[in-house]
Amino acid sequence: MTLNEIANFLGWCTLINFGLLILSTTALVVGRNFVANLHAKWFEVDAADLRKSYFQYLANYKLLVLVFNLVPYLALRILAN
Repeated sequence: MTLNEIANFLGWCTLINFGLLILSTTALVVGRNFVANLHAKWFEVDAADLRKSYFQYLANYKLLVLVFNLVPYLALRILAN
């Protein structure tokens, strides 16, 4: 694989992962009470703790996408020029 192919792959990975992040964030914001109550029943966890866990999940996911997709993509694009 060439650097250009790897950069294209990472670009698509970044786009797909940010799309999933936006979808997850939207689902948790719009259906906050429904999702929290559903998960509280399933896992026998307090709804307040779940909201904290949701925020932590979204923050960790965003950080992982930035570190493992976006930064390598930008580095390869800089190297290619």
